[in-house]
Amino acid sequence: MDILSLLVFAPLLAIFFILILPHNQSNFYKNITLVSTSIQFLLSLIVINRFDFSYPKIQLVEKFDWITINMQSLGYLSIDYYLGVDGLNLALVVLSTFIFMIGVVASWNVKENAKAYFCLYLLLTASVIGCFLALDLFLFFLFFEFMLLPMYFLIGMWGGPRREYAAIKFFLYTLAGSIFILIAMIGLSISAIEPLETAEQMNLTGETSADLIANVQNQLQLQKIPKKALVHTLDILQLSDKSNYIKGTWLSWDNETVLWGLSARAIVFLLLLIGFLVKVPSFPVHTWLPDAHVEASTPISVILASLLLKTGSYGLLRVAYTILPDQAIEFGWLVATLGVISIIYAAYNALAMNDLKKMIAYSSISHMGFVVLGIAAATAESISGAVFQMVSHGIISAALFLLVGVVYDRTHNRNIDSYRGLASKMPIYTTLTVITFFASLGLPGFSGFIGEVLILLGAFAAHSHNGIISSWFAVGATFGILLSAAYYLWTLQRMFFGKFWVKNGSLWSKKLTDLTFQERIILFPLVFLMILFGLFPHLILNIVSPTCALLADFIINR
Repeated sequence: MDILSLLVFAPLLAIFFILILPHNQSNFYKNITLVSTSIQFLLSLIVINRFDFSYPKIQLVEKFDWITINMQSLGYLSIDYYLGVDGLNLALVVLSTFIFMIGVVASWNVKENAKAYFCLYLLLTASVIGCFLALDLFLFFLFFEFMLLPMYFLIGMWGGPRREYAAIKFFLYTLAGSIFILIAMIGLSISAIEPLETAEQMNLTGETSADLIANVQNQLQLQKIPKKALVHTLDILQLSDKSNYIKGTWLSWDNETVLWGLSARAIVFLLLLIGFLVKVPSFPVHTWLPDAHVEASTPISVILASLLLKTGSYGLLRVAYTILPDQAIEFGWLVATLGVISIIYAAYNALAMNDLKKMIAYSSISHMGFVVLGIAAATAESISGAVFQMVSHGIISAALFLLVGVVYDRTHNRNIDSYRGLASKMPIYTTLTVITFFASLGLPGFSGFIGEVLILLGAFAAHSHNGIISSWFAVGATFGILLSAAYYLWTLQRMFFGKFWVKNGSLWSKKLTDLTFQERIILFPLVFLMILFGLFPHLILNIVSPTCALLADFIINR
């Protein structure tokens, strides 16, 4: 089995070992899960070692025919098992394996239904990593959709008092978004072909694959290929080539059909946009996230904020902007507007929150708004900044939710006004919280600063570079940085400084000890990475920038 397939499916072997273990061996469940996620992390490091940073296109490809459906008079539908890495997904894959490993250690004290918990956790790892690696739209959709199942149970069975409500709301919102993506996928599947497989059906021969592809694409535009010989595809890279679209079909570039004042390609782009923005999440389809975060256990909140939100923004780049670049330009103003509203609206909500976890949940929506703005601007700098921000936010948000879990595990209370002067009682905890808050609000020297600056630079330059959005969007986004500084600094002042006081007096005072060894193990590496990538951003940018520049150029010169 090739290395990318091992990355995706290694957890399934671990699930098998957990399932065959008797219940009286429950201590082994977490050990097997930790070994499995550690192996995934090591495999991701091997992938980085094999990756050519100077080559911006897909590498380490694993591809073979998976499903072929004979659609009679419409020809064939070919679905491939297709995995690969480039600058858009490699850093996210490594981030995923690292965060999943951290999440296992954070789950070390799970005792209730431990077998089910760790099996579902491993299923989630396979789904998320598969989603980032898949390059066939059908395979991508399978992983994208399947991750809802383990996350639904992980919230609904191991969450807080309102866990059933939060789990159902999460599932319904994200399922509704997936339905929009499914409709778009069906439209795409009947509109484009795979030229090499179509050549095989026509018994064409050529000296090279390039010759065959050119021959088929030429005959396709001349409408000389019999419909029964057409091999339809959901290969994302083939769907991004306008020469592969069947003339006169619903999504062909020459189709002038208008519905509700919109072209078919515009409708499909909007369907994809809604579907992926639900998962980001972005205003106005964001309300499931605060409930899910508040009710989810600490490690599941970490996975949700660090990784699941990134599948939405990644899907927007990999699918919507790659397949429909013309519509990405046309609706850039809409995407940017939703991004800026998310930044400011969620920041105001965070400022009003007394529940520390809910405040951080709204801060995640606000910071993911920067990612949406960077994608909308579609410049090399803004897309690079968006991918960098995804990685940076994944690290910072993991630390933020783990820090909330520290006080909640001791007192079972997350209200900001229940604590005062924690710095005198928990100095190491306070130090890490201050660093993480400063990293999240975008202080220079931390990773959060790099991503936001690149996005704002790209958004400011977009008006003169590609004309997609106005510079005023970047101006509006900068106000969100000011608001994030306000709610973080106000929280620090109220909770950590001044004379020590807690709501339940001596009872809580005895429980509020500084970080344990286990908590230090999972928090120190995250804080180290915030500083490392803030001081040496090229460690990520060397991976992402060539591909992001290629994508920005493709969108403009489609």
